[in-house]
Amino acid sequence: MFTDTEACYRALKSRDRRFDGVFYTAVRTTGIYCRPSCPAITPKPANVTFYPSAAAAQQAGYRACKRCLPDATPGSPEWDLAADVASRAMRLISDGIVDREGVEGLAHRLGYSDRQLHRLVTSSFGAGPLALARARRAQTARVLVETTAMSFADVAFASGFSSIRQFNDTVREVYAASPTELRGRRGGRATSGTIATRIGVREPFAGAELLDFLALRVIRGVEAVSDGSYERSLALPHGPGVVRVQLVDRPEGYVPCRLTLTDARDLAPALERTRRLLDADCDPIAVDDQLGGDRHLARLVRRRPGLRVPGHVDGVELAARAVIGQQVTVSAARTLATRLTAELGTPLELAGEHQVSRLFPTAEALAAVDPEQIAMPRARGRALRTVAAALADGDVVLDRSADRGDVRARLLALPGIGPWTADYIAFRVLGDPDVFLPTDVGVRHAAERLGIDDVGARSEHWRPWRSYALIHLWSSLGDTGSEPSRKKES
Repeated sequence: MFTDTEACYRALKSRDRRFDGVFYTAVRTTGIYCRPSCPAITPKPANVTFYPSAAAAQQAGYRACKRCLPDATPGSPEWDLAADVASRAMRLISDGIVDREGVEGLAHRLGYSDRQLHRLVTSSFGAGPLALARARRAQTARVLVETTAMSFADVAFASGFSSIRQFNDTVREVYAASPTELRGRRGGRATSGTIATRIGVREPFAGAELLDFLALRVIRGVEAVSDGSYERSLALPHGPGVVRVQLVDRPEGYVPCRLTLTDARDLAPALERTRRLLDADCDPIAVDDQLGGDRHLARLVRRRPGLRVPGHVDGVELAARAVIGQQVTVSAARTLATRLTAELGTPLELAGEHQVSRLFPTAEALAAVDPEQIAMPRARGRALRTVAAALADGDVVLDRSADRGDVRARLLALPGIGPWTADYIAFRVLGDPDVFLPTDVGVRHAAERLGIDDVGARSEHWRPWRSYALIHLWSSLGDTGSEPSRKKES
């Protein structure tokens, strides 16, 4: 969109938050770049330039606005919609892979050469992988400086900078302030190991409905729900963590988030995975406009504006839960998952008071399970072990670096995995906004209530947002967010 300057300027004048993260506005007369919804006086058209990413604006010499903090905006909804190589690269960069494995590791994960990847990413975001990673480091450093009492040296290395000098220079260049000045902006810094921040979301945001969906599936020890918030354990690159998000009674445009980390270097991946869980980058206006125009869904959309597709923080866990839940009720699946976690999960050794106590079992632990010892049909137990082995060996990769079509084909090739399970995984782990499950019993019941004769054919009118139509249909079944029983899988 940033190439259509007239459309961008109209969005800028309207201060519409749904364009935050879609493009960035740089003002030549001030040398500052902002999010479209910045409350500052609207600059003249002749003085603005639009960029597709914060990194591109920084690379052009602009510094971040201190008022609207444009680096903290939701990501572009196009990343999930397009799911092309550049979008998948952006997701991995946000997860911190460049800091951990370098650009070479990023290119290898995506199956491209460094040069090819640089060209593709630059053409989409106006900056290469290194510049995008630098922008992410700067944002991570700002959050740590403003919300913790960590020393600046510790902040520098936790953020991914190779030296304190590089950290100081980047912070001054991006924010036009020294680390000391940034620390003075915010009061009430958290205790060591705990980071209080917030995640930007586009409004409307149906947080209560999202909480209902998650609460129905809580695995004791791994997840907990209380007082309008959701808490869960995280398996992160440098150690375990815990995240708690406030989904009810929250400030407009944000979800308050509290993280407890073993290693502060995991801040970026923890935030990125939480964003996936919340479907934070969704454009709810576009989704609701499309689905609300359908006579069958209009009432559902009016009842639950801003309904999100619940994502997930761990592909292994979601894949296991999808297999465990085949042909049983949500309650039975939750009980079995809790039992497996108690037996095979790793105890959570993390400072602070938490409602969660364990990590979900690893792929290696699940692959070693004897199907005879699992309280489920043998065929499903074998399917669980097969999926876990494929994930442990790397034959199937369940993160947003993978091509969705390839992942689906690999899953369907595994014994005991049918279309429902493969599509449900794509729906929640890969962030595919256009998944539909026409054979699902609950979908059929909801369709009957709405007077839809052929829900599969009707769903073609809901593209490219069929995943959101699916959530609306499930939510309409009386028990908000309930997941219906499944059609038998092959």
